[in-house]
Amino acid sequence: MRALVVRGADDVSLDDIQMPLVDEGHVLIQPLVSGLCGTDLEIIAGTIDEAYVHYPVALGHEWVGRLAEHPDEGALVVVEGIIPCGACDECQRGATNRCRTYDEIGFTRNGALAEFISVPAHLVHELHPEVNALDAVLTEPMAVVWRALTRAQVVEGSRCLVIGDGTVALLSALLLQRFSPGTVTMLGLRPAQSLLAHQAGVDDFVTDVGERRFDFVIEAAGQGPAIATALSCADRGGVIVLLGLPAHGTSVELYPDDVVNNDLVIQGSFSYTRQSWAQVVGLLNDREIRPSFLVTHRFDLTQWRDALDTLARSPSDEPRGKVVITLDND
Repeated sequence: MRALVVRGADDVSLDDIQMPLVDEGHVLIQPLVSGLCGTDLEIIAGTIDEAYVHYPVALGHEWVGRLAEHPDEGALVVVEGIIPCGACDECQRGATNRCRTYDEIGFTRNGALAEFISVPAHLVHELHPEVNALDAVLTEPMAVVWRALTRAQVVEGSRCLVIGDGTVALLSALLLQRFSPGTVTMLGLRPAQSLLAHQAGVDDFVTDVGERRFDFVIEAAGQGPAIATALSCADRGGVIVLLGLPAHGTSVELYPDDVVNNDLVIQGSFSYTRQSWAQVVGLLNDREIRPSFLVTHRFDLTQWRDALDTLARSPSDEPRGKVVITLDND
């Protein structure tokens, strides 16, 4: 079968690989749509901590598909990418994102930018028949954002700032609406993103916040300067959530006396838990969130170079939300 495989730093190609084995307790799924994100670019570039990526690996950790046994009439399914052991202390307390044995689809094992994928059956979630595939393909990044927001316990009426204007930032703005914020401001680099931002519920899209301060700050750009800005924009008593994933080794200046004197909470958030994934699936199945408006670019698997180039570019004159690849399994 065909799969988009990264064999090492800057070594990516559409290859023919063996069909996956379907072990006991696993099911075979045909991926239909797979999203790309900045983390995929980092996997290709080789900048992610080697503890979290095993080469060679087929890309694809944001995806939706159908059970291979019933590809025509079967319901859409989404699959948790983190494969927890279920036995360690972290799993036992529900922190499956911190499982002592790290294993994740698209990172340590082949992902869904392939014609077929074998996954543990207990991680498969069936979707309501009315859920659109382009809504469902955003389940993984929504689960990441939802876990961060629910863990931080956003206070109703908060002045919120989202730093970044990519998909995770836009989903942060969208999901913040579930917590009745006072205002949501987005600090971005690309003014063309303002249309998508306002669709996501942003009140004010800016390229400079000046001296403004905020109760709740989400850093969703994953860049050193953005993290520094997040630290400086929180008001006294504020909460800062570091949601973006900077390149391994990125550092910023931190003044501990300011953190103490301003009574700040600085919270990292890694991936998602089984609980946050299930909650997002529930929101999708209840039709309470419909994020497909964020899908702005679609390619088929043979156009993977164009898809990656579109993701890597930062166009200033047109909006770019989620870039997806559709898979033809006929």
